[in-house]
Amino acid sequence: MMRLLLAIAALFVAPLAHAETIAITHAHVMDGAHEVQDATIVVSNGRIASVSAKGPVPADARVIDVAGRPVTPALSAAATQIGIVGIGGEDSAVTSGALNVSRAVDPNALTIQDARALGVAHAMVFPSTGSGAISGSGAMLYLKPGADPVETPVAAVFAVPAADQGNGSRSAAWAAIRDALNDTSDADLNAVVAGRIPLAIKANRESDILQAIALSREFGIRVVVMGGAEAWRVADELASSKVAVIVDPLDDLPFTYDSIASRRDNAAILSRAGVRMAFMVSGLTVYLSYNVGTALREGAGLVAANGLSRAEALRAITTGPSLVWTGNEAQGLVAGAPADLVIWDGDPLEPASAADQVIIAGKEVSPVTRRTMLRDRYHPSRMNDPLPPAYR
Repeated sequence: MMRLLLAIAALFVAPLAHAETIAITHAHVMDGAHEVQDATIVVSNGRIASVSAKGPVPADARVIDVAGRPVTPALSAAATQIGIVGIGGEDSAVTSGALNVSRAVDPNALTIQDARALGVAHAMVFPSTGSGAISGSGAMLYLKPGADPVETPVAAVFAVPAADQGNGSRSAAWAAIRDALNDTSDADLNAVVAGRIPLAIKANRESDILQAIALSREFGIRVVVMGGAEAWRVADELASSKVAVIVDPLDDLPFTYDSIASRRDNAAILSRAGVRMAFMVSGLTVYLSYNVGTALREGAGLVAANGLSRAEALRAITTGPSLVWTGNEAQGLVAGAPADLVIWDGDPLEPASAADQVIIAGKEVSPVTRRTMLRDRYHPSRMNDPLPPAYR
């Protein structure tokens, strides 16, 4: 009996005993709140054990010398459609429209594979526009290698107060949202009213954003505005009502009549007013699923060039989205935080830079994806005939 108990105990102890310790040395740590030059980051059991300038390296650690390159927290996509949309316009690549998105997330989706390799660890996946003002619920993903990406199946409810969602009337759409919040038969909306999850409202024009603020006060709920092209006009009201905004940094020119007052320093104005903020980069919906990591960094770089500090821009694509969705900002590169980090080969806010190494939950992420395999398979240097005759 004693031998059996020892054998069972060994099953639980062995994984801990063999957990790898990683020491990242000579790192330029940047997490939007702290900056440390020549730092040593020690990772153990999936978490950050320590971060210190010229810190010691544990004897049993595998060393990654980054030679002064930037190290940041892993990226967080505040609003995206990876895992449910593959290629725009291709019906077979779309697995979900409305309702509960988590039931349609494909863990093997190439968009998830690419996002992970590009440095994205967390992502809020939201539903496409449904047949009514309430689109459905969004899911929070945690892109740990080899695991189910759905971390929180119902993390928010999404609403679209557009005229085409209210039988041709914008007022009817807002009335439909209020009716839905008063309906006690929907468990997800009950969670919104109880304050457990937020209501995300897609809104760009000032009048709609003011309605979203009024809704948050009327029902005492957490509201997140998605888009917010004209949010700068009501920055103080948003801040005082604690309504967060997910800004699209590419909205610097009006694409519709809902965003006539778009401007490049929207994010900077919101930040100065104290509005909680994160970024989504739609690129006319293209980047909601494709190339998310690079698009986020490009967007953050654009707002940093138009009045927002670099630290705040970095925070808006790493630890900030957690504050928007949960009310608690994610930990940065500090002891005790989950080991979700990226080693960059250059400035992380420069789109020409790339993720050199990605670590999520303490595990290194393979840079090999289907896209890189296709690139290598059909690269001229890998082919017997470098170029077909028609291209010579």
